[in-house]
Amino acid sequence: MNTRCIYPTPVASFLFLLAWLVLFTTGCARQDQNIVLPSKENVLHLFNWNNYIAPKTVRRFEKFCNCKLSQDYYSDNEEMLAKLSAGATGYDLIIPTGNAMDTLIRQGALKPLDKSLLPNLGNINPAYLDTPFDPGNEYSVPYAYTLTLLGFNQEKVKSLGLPTDTWAIIFEPKYLEKIKGRVTVLDSQRELMAAALKYLGYSVNDTDEKHWKEAANLIVRAKPYWAAFSNTGYIKELAVGNLWVAQGYSNDMFQAALDAKNTGRKFTIVYSTPKEGAVLALDSMVLHRSGSCPDLAHQFINFMLEGRNSAELTNLIGSGNPNTDAIQYIQAEIADNEAIFPTPEMLSRLEMLRDLDRKQRRVLSRLWTEIKLR
Repeated sequence: MNTRCIYPTPVASFLFLLAWLVLFTTGCARQDQNIVLPSKENVLHLFNWNNYIAPKTVRRFEKFCNCKLSQDYYSDNEEMLAKLSAGATGYDLIIPTGNAMDTLIRQGALKPLDKSLLPNLGNINPAYLDTPFDPGNEYSVPYAYTLTLLGFNQEKVKSLGLPTDTWAIIFEPKYLEKIKGRVTVLDSQRELMAAALKYLGYSVNDTDEKHWKEAANLIVRAKPYWAAFSNTGYIKELAVGNLWVAQGYSNDMFQAALDAKNTGRKFTIVYSTPKEGAVLALDSMVLHRSGSCPDLAHQFINFMLEGRNSAELTNLIGSGNPNTDAIQYIQAEIADNEAIFPTPEMLSRLEMLRDLDRKQRRVLSRLWTEIKLR
């Protein structure tokens, strides 16, 4: 912006003042110069996972754009989709996982991106672009990812001679009998079925009912050895030593390992990606159609694409990061962890869950009910 412009006439001065007042009251005008004028309405509304942006990043963005970032939270994609279907509106940005984005795109709930406003998009590793759920990234910009993998008490598992690089440790009785009551799996039909399908040599997105039944039978056979189906409790239980093995998410395992270390436990929590492959859940930033500040939303996306800003989330919670510029700012012990940053060879064995159609969801729900009841 040129601050040395001169308006020599009263009329020109009045027009200049009027233009500034218009910009001041809208608050969501295009921010081509990275300048946002203060306004009561200059609030960016983000629908996000809990604890999915570092507090200092929020403060820096608010200072950068002279705005406020308002967040509502959800605990899983199903909750987010349900709230939107029930009529929740006014969100400028949402950060869904890939299979939920399938649904949002199909429903026409998203606005296309204006990539001319995203010069930092080139920081994203091409491996995380052009996904099956959004070819060409018309709607989405990768934000962070997690892997579904195995976490374990290193000393206990080693003393028992158990493998730590295969889903067999949670499915095969010959291993499970050594850790009965000390292992948990995710309380998620898609995630647990995905692990079983991978162990059997199938894709996580295999929808052949015969293969689903094979996977369900594998789960039922292993179920008596498990302590519980758990989506969050395993973090604390691993950290205090009550669990020895758990199926879970990479950022949760990072937290469990950190908690065990910080509390001086005499054991180490480590985690690994099974050799058969696993689920990679890529979360992306998207614009919801009900948002009123698309330009400010683009400014947030471009801000989060800067390496330092993107790295702060990874350093906080151990999330995977698709941003190549962020690596230089990530703590070495995280950046060097292949369970968070998989090698190209391992990346080739990771899959993103795709959405299911209505018939497939009914079949899977029936199988899941049978698994829980048997």
